[in-house]
Amino acid sequence: MIALDIDGTLVDDDLALGERTRAAIGRAVHRGIRVSLVTGRMTSSALRFAASLGLRDPIVGYQGALARDMPLRADRVGRLLRHRPLPAAVARDAVRWSRSVGLDAHANHLEELIIPADDPQVDDYSAFLGTRAIRVRDLGDWIRRPVTKIVAVGAPGRPNALLATARDQFRGRSDVTVAHPRFLEFVAPGVSKGQAVRWLARRQGVPLEQVLAIGDQLNDIEMIAAVGHGTAMPQAPADVIAAARYVAPPLIEEGAGDVIARLALGTLQEARSAARTFEDAAAALRERQPAVASAR
Repeated sequence: MIALDIDGTLVDDDLALGERTRAAIGRAVHRGIRVSLVTGRMTSSALRFAASLGLRDPIVGYQGALARDMPLRADRVGRLLRHRPLPAAVARDAVRWSRSVGLDAHANHLEELIIPADDPQVDDYSAFLGTRAIRVRDLGDWIRRPVTKIVAVGAPGRPNALLATARDQFRGRSDVTVAHPRFLEFVAPGVSKGQAVRWLARRQGVPLEQVLAIGDQLNDIEMIAAVGHGTAMPQAPADVIAAARYVAPPLIEEGAGDVIARLALGTLQEARSAARTFEDAAAALRERQPAVASAR
């Protein structure tokens, strides 16, 4: 089985999938390897990438809070397989706390993006996700039932700087992670990409030792650490590199596609040689940038 993050792993800011990456994933699917996108995005936002890649297996969104089957029709989302929402009271607290530290809070629920009407970034955020936002007068007042996720948006680097404080503030009530240099995200306790990949692997009958997972941000740590072939992109934070068995070539070189082609599709001898290469890359990066324990 292969579990793939999207942003920073398969696509850059241009959101374009590379041809060699497409080809490698297509060959993996043709060989019967289970391939799922496991992302912080809403599943409807990830669907266009999954459809373009010809995937057939479930899409996991919102850091693992929600999973859907691939739809039978292109104009619909797939059947809901699981949903682990954040309690309403905790979501409202996350909105208030985010505002108090200068972040702009948004809410995601199922396939909806809910944003305060006065947020100046609403069009940019809608374009990034590929969906139109629902504008509300007051986000805290709007939240009366559990929601899938709260996203707090700030300047690049600000979410990382606030991560430890947020985790202390919401310990036991919400799991908090960074999915993008601008996004600090709040999900229900126990929700993570790692937990989702374990669920996927059980569902598909695949031992975790036979799972390849590739990601690039702090929200990918649990997923990368959970599987036998956890792979980080080279631009990942130090804690992600520390959790990984392998480090892929850069995104500009279609590194995720290269890892899939060489580890999952090559001969046994080729896979062993590639594993040593990617393990050496991980060791070299760890020597240059030791992990920051406080970020966990």
